Amino acid sequence: MPDEPAGKANPSGPPAGPAARQAMRRRRSSGIGAPIARSRFLIIAVAVFAGLGLAWWAATGLGLVKPIFLPSPASVATQLGKLWADGTLLIDLRASIYRISVGFLIASVLAIPIGVLIGSFRTWEAAIEPLVDFIRYMPVVAFVPLSILWAGTSDAQKFLIIFIGTFFQQVLMIMDNVKRVPADFVGLGRTLGLPDRKILTRIVVPSALPGIWDTLRISLGWAWTWLVLAELVAATSGLGYRITVSQRYFQTNTIIGYILLLGILGLITDQVMKALGKVLFRQDSRS
Repeated sequence: MPDEPAGKANPSGPPAGPAARQAMRRRRSSGIGAPIARSRFLIIAVAVFAGLGLAWWAATGLGLVKPIFLPSPASVATQLGKLWADGTLLIDLRASIYRISVGFLIASVLAIPIGVLIGSFRTWEAAIEPLVDFIRYMPVVAFVPLSILWAGTSDAQKFLIIFIGTFFQQVLMIMDNVKRVPADFVGLGRTLGLPDRKILTRIVVPSALPGIWDTLRISLGWAWTWLVLAELVAATSGLGYRITVSQRYFQTNTIIGYILLLGILGLITDQVMKALGKVLFRQDSRS
């Protein structure tokens, strides 16, 4: 049988030839779950932000939007510079970072052991999980008046709102992280004659830690939202408080500037958590 001409399609296999192979490589590099180079990822991300910034600059520079509704990037930057120079921005940053740090820490320290407990023992799951599931569907906003009644307008009220907004979600997500630990791991511990306490501390918790870390990273993003909610209603300093005051005086440049600042802070904390996760859990692909 004569050989087939080079480049001719083979009916029993994939198309041959350099062009076909190049097309297949392109599909592999752009398909579902396909890897992407870090440099390309950064270029795309920066391009998106730059495009949005350019659109903002054009819309305000050409007068398409009134400054009262959308101030120019220069106006926002100038206003933030003034607030930094007179110390207002620094005071607000310190207040908000302190509140979110304490509130999130309290929620996490309590959520981790409870989530591990109900994820490991069905009896404890039956006792706690339905109650946690019930409370997590209650809107956090509805607790704001009660939080003021219970804790006044002190920082404790902000801690409480952050706690309510993150704790119950954390418990259930950590429970799921623990349940995803392969049963073979637990079975191996029983085969070795380990008691439940050691199975929990030496097998279950270490195996679930990467997932628990991701849970904390995700819930930290929610904490920023609940912090702003608490400060919008009852505060004398903080990023949310400054947004409320600026709204009263139609200082849109301050409002936009603080909103952008919140996004930057959230992005920084998320990236820090991701980086720490890669260091702490090098062998786990989720981090």
